[in-house]
Amino acid sequence: MLIHQLPPKPDYLRVKTRRRLQRMGAVALKNTVYVLPLNQGTMEDFQWLRREIVAEDGEATVVAATLVDGLSDQDLETIFRNERNAEYAALTAAIEGAGGDPGAAEVERLKRQLEAIQARDYFGAPGRHPATDGLRRLEARTGGDTEPTSDETTSVTPPRGATWVTRQGVFVDRIASGWLIRRFIDPEAHFKFVPPLGYRRAPGELRFDMFEGEFTHIGQSCTFETLLSRFHLKDDALAAIAQIVHDIDCKDEKFGRPETEWVTGILRGVTLAHTADAARIDAGSVMFDALYANLKQAGG
Repeated sequence: MLIHQLPPKPDYLRVKTRRRLQRMGAVALKNTVYVLPLNQGTMEDFQWLRREIVAEDGEATVVAATLVDGLSDQDLETIFRNERNAEYAALTAAIEGAGGDPGAAEVERLKRQLEAIQARDYFGAPGRHPATDGLRRLEARTGGDTEPTSDETTSVTPPRGATWVTRQGVFVDRIASGWLIRRFIDPEAHFKFVPPLGYRRAPGELRFDMFEGEFTHIGQSCTFETLLSRFHLKDDALAAIAQIVHDIDCKDEKFGRPETEWVTGILRGVTLAHTADAARIDAGSVMFDALYANLKQAGG
């Protein structure tokens, strides 16, 4: 549960916060209270948003809560499904209105919209099926089946054999960042995986993609982008990977690279195949090595 209060200024903060909550799929209990089903990813989404709100002189608290009276869990699930059904219905209408030959770019745009709704469909809204079927038919008719930036510009000297700490249950940004650290920053890196809350950093440890870590989200940049900036890694292929990681992790469709969909699928497969975090980084690194080689040959 995110409980927040925004300052009167700047005006854009209210719009930005509302859009972020919509992209997460959060449901409003009141004007200033939003909820998501509790898991590591949603907790992280709320924590990053809280940090942005506080940085703009707002107030925000993230709470793990249990409903004991009033709305039940089943009531909330119904609200979540209804909101996603409305989004699926609008998308289905757009797909049906696309015409006989919408073009590959339009089909790809509609596909990204469907993926974005699915990412916040926590309880399997039934509206998903007509949208998916409609897009599949549209694809059949058409014959188908920016440099990263950071507010932190101070470069740092690459360490050697450091202990790099991140949260347990690694996924997109942490797998990609682990690969980047070991491949381009600290080849002798040791990784340590800790609970997301309550960990106290030991002397000399470097935290990445952790709340208040040494290398983490800065402004609109994900951790991978922050690492590129801080270590001054100027490489078109790495910049392209940063765009892919940003769109998957930040869920804002900023770059829209064609590789994003299959990279997402492979990383999901990695997490299903491996429960150990070290194994996830190792398996994900094989994919990122291949992706990097391909992008390098293609010039990014």
